[in-house]
Amino acid sequence: MTETTTDTTTDTTTDAARTEAAGNSATGPGTGPSQHVVIVTGLSGAGKTTISKLLEDVGYGVVDNLPVELVRRLAQLVAHDSERFERLALVLDARTGNAPLAFAAAVGALEGRGIKPQVFFLEASDEVLIRRFSETRHRHPLESTDGVASSVARERKLLEEIRNEADVIIDTSDLSTRQLRERVYSALGTAVTEGATAIHLISFGFKHGLPLEADLVFDVRFMENPFYNDELRALSGLTEEVRSFVLGKPQTQQFLAYMRDFLAFAVPAYQAEGKTRLTVAIGCTGGFHRSIAIAEAIAADLRSAGNPPASVWHRELDRE
Repeated sequence: MTETTTDTTTDTTTDAARTEAAGNSATGPGTGPSQHVVIVTGLSGAGKTTISKLLEDVGYGVVDNLPVELVRRLAQLVAHDSERFERLALVLDARTGNAPLAFAAAVGALEGRGIKPQVFFLEASDEVLIRRFSETRHRHPLESTDGVASSVARERKLLEEIRNEADVIIDTSDLSTRQLRERVYSALGTAVTEGATAIHLISFGFKHGLPLEADLVFDVRFMENPFYNDELRALSGLTEEVRSFVLGKPQTQQFLAYMRDFLAFAVPAYQAEGKTRLTVAIGCTGGFHRSIAIAEAIAADLRSAGNPPASVWHRELDRE
């Protein structure tokens, strides 16, 4: 795999689009009309510096590696001056010395003042993380004499509970800066009803590997493949031509009916268990035709059924 999150290539993003992404961000109970606090955490080398810059681009003040002792003080300032701290991002990770304690302190201090932060957890495969540390020659914050691989394993275990509490989990193993930006801005723009389970749909290609963040994976390779139709091969699942081809099959409609019934059953059960985020991955061979069309159709079904807005990310759409 090619390391992508340190890609310095800039893509054109209009100020209007950035403003819209920030203005639509979800707010927690007790915050002002547009006040929003984000906690960025995750594995070292997974791209927290990149996501911090993306958040700064849409007006967030970023506080990186704040000592645990100062977290409660900052929470007090945020709660008492919502105009000054309208958009704030805290980066908390293994560098604090005790990441679980720092995370618990930050969340507790904020929620105790009526502010529910949105938690982003960044991760990547061991292979990618080890290569990134090798290429940058940066020292892993948990590194000792047993090497980077052991340090990555220790950190993954250390942050496991934090990962389970995250609202948004992003695997950056194979993301470009542009793709990461799209995922972050999409998550910021998803307004989630308090107490509801946010649903994130990912279309992907099995030949490129499973999405690490997926809770549920559905294989749609049994459907007829538009790739073998010369007129449709170059078109994505977002086009009307491919969409009609895929959705027009009786087996597709039957599958979507099964999905509607399953999600109508499963989502309330997940919600009752306190799960705030459910990531559903839809996979076909290449991730360019069937999985995209099906993911979009499922999202439309969820929205029409009155569920919280479902965000959709097509992992392979921009793959070269």
